[in-house]
Amino acid sequence: MAAAAGDVCGAVPRGRAGAGAAAEARFISSAKGKGLFATKNICKGETVFVERPVVSSQFLWNALYNYRACDHCLRALETAEENAQRLLGKSSLVLPHPEQCSIRKDLHQQCPRCQVMYCSAECRQAALEQYHQVLCLGPSRDDPTHPLNKLQEAWRNMHYPPETSSIMLMARMVATVKQAKDKEWWIKTFSQFCNKTANEEEEIVHKLLGDKFKGQLELLRLLFTEALYDEHLSRWFSPEGFRSLFALVGTNGQGIGTSSLSQWVHACDALDLPMLQREELDAFIDQLYKDIEKESGEFLNCEGSGLYVLQSCCNHSCIPNAETSFPENNFLLHLTALEDIEAGEEICISYLDCCQRERSRHSRNKILRENYLFTCSCPKCLAQADDADVTSDEEEEGEGETDDAELEDEMTDV
Repeated sequence: MAAAAGDVCGAVPRGRAGAGAAAEARFISSAKGKGLFATKNICKGETVFVERPVVSSQFLWNALYNYRACDHCLRALETAEENAQRLLGKSSLVLPHPEQCSIRKDLHQQCPRCQVMYCSAECRQAALEQYHQVLCLGPSRDDPTHPLNKLQEAWRNMHYPPETSSIMLMARMVATVKQAKDKEWWIKTFSQFCNKTANEEEEIVHKLLGDKFKGQLELLRLLFTEALYDEHLSRWFSPEGFRSLFALVGTNGQGIGTSSLSQWVHACDALDLPMLQREELDAFIDQLYKDIEKESGEFLNCEGSGLYVLQSCCNHSCIPNAETSFPENNFLLHLTALEDIEAGEEICISYLDCCQRERSRHSRNKILRENYLFTCSCPKCLAQADDADVTSDEEEEGEGETDDAELEDEMTDV
């Protein structure tokens, strides 16, 4: 069950997993860097830890298209019915069992100066204390000439949906340091995240911006500097430092998805109903998914990204023993064991989706090299090392296909 909106901000301190976490980061090698290891035996289905990001931000196009989320924790702000109506483009839709919607509009608050919305007073205060004093636009929120608005517009023009990162994640990193009393603590915290070589950084920049805009990094840096320069972080504003910061976010950013509709669906699934009513409700939900797919395609959730200290240490495996999710409809990341994990065993997640993991070793590693700049050597890949390095016609034909079951998973497993 989702936590009450007011429980979000104080749940986990400063981006670290809570006390008694069943995992810890350890250095593996200079080639592989850090990994996450179990500190005790973990059972299948057990929550390994719940982690709050050190910083997070909603994607800019996602926000522009009215996917309404808390500006701090990304909790969806629409009711499930409002969410479904918008995705369907059908304001007359009425959802059954409205009492199963977890959204508490009576708790919502906005910044009195710039009117950005929060799910609770706790989130508004947490944002104000960490970064919002620096980033609050006040009456300039709709002024296209304001440096922050110019920066965001430039980013939107370079990074179209589907989005994988946001320049505002970097902006919140800078604002956090600018506001902090203990600036060195925060700089050290951000320095913990995986860093890449200069050549790898160039590849990441290219991947994030694409061929059309790969030469525009300098424009972004100049706009970033105009909006946010701080002498304590002067290196981040240099050409080399900005590229490194850009690559840090591109390498370590974890996607976050929230949805009030998916929360409603989970709540409805748990209802104890007579058989006929259960069949009618399931049929309604199935048809709702199909109709939403026709109208809105794959863009179903409030989406953003965050930096998580522990989660970022999780290495990839094509046969992962853990997975991440956001069952509380906010930025709190849950890492859950997919199988029994012994104390001392490395905890791995998959950077590939279910369909990608079923493809050939060659196809899997092609995706991993292009997006994450490494070749996988997990047990599955080693066992298939002698397989032909050819992508099958069946795999190529299967790319991009989404059946109803996969669509339902995407909508509800946030």
